[in-house]
Amino acid sequence: MYKRTFLNALAGLVAVPLTALDYRSIDTVDSTDLRQSIASGLAEEFLLEKIKFTNAEWKNLLTPQQYKVLRKEATERPFSSDLNDENRDGTYACAGCDLPLFNANAKYDSGTGWPSFFKAIPNHIGTSTDFKLIFPRTEYHCVRCGGHQGHLFKDGPQPTGLRYCNNGVALKFHAAAESISSV
Repeated sequence: MYKRTFLNALAGLVAVPLTALDYRSIDTVDSTDLRQSIASGLAEEFLLEKIKFTNAEWKNLLTPQQYKVLRKEATERPFSSDLNDENRDGTYACAGCDLPLFNANAKYDSGTGWPSFFKAIPNHIGTSTDFKLIFPRTEYHCVRCGGHQGHLFKDGPQPTGLRYCNNGVALKFHAAAESISSV
C-alpha cells in the first residue's frame, strides 16, 4: 500500500515540471544566435582538430631550425629570436600549424632570452613531463600539431605566476589589424 502511494507521488512530482514547460518559448529563440553558437562551437572543434604529417612532410613545410625545435624538441640559442623585441598588439601562433597560442598582452620580458608569456590561450597548449635534464620539467606543445614550444615554469609574474618560456622559432607573430582612419 505504501509502495503504491510512494510511486504515485513520485510520478506526480515528475509530471508537474513537464506539464509546466512552455514549449512556445522554443519558437522565440533567435535562429541567428543559435546558428552563431553552433558555428562557433564547430569552428573551435575544427580549429583544434589534430594535424598529423610524416617527418618528410614536416621537413618540407618547416625551416631546418623550426623542424629541430618543433619536431625534435631542440632549443634555440637564447637572445636569437626577433620576437624577443616584438611589442605590438597581436597574437603569437604555432609556426607549425598557425594555431593561436598566446595573446600579446600576456607577453613579458623574463630576461631569459626567449619570448615569455604568463598565460596561454585556453585549450591550445598541451603539457607533458620532460626528463632530459635528469630532473622533471613541464614541456608544453601545440595541441593541434604537437609541435614543441618550450617549457613551463612557476616563476612568472602575477596574476598566474607562470612563465611559458617559448622558442621564438616555434612561433609566428600576427599583428592586430590596424584601424583605418577616415580621411
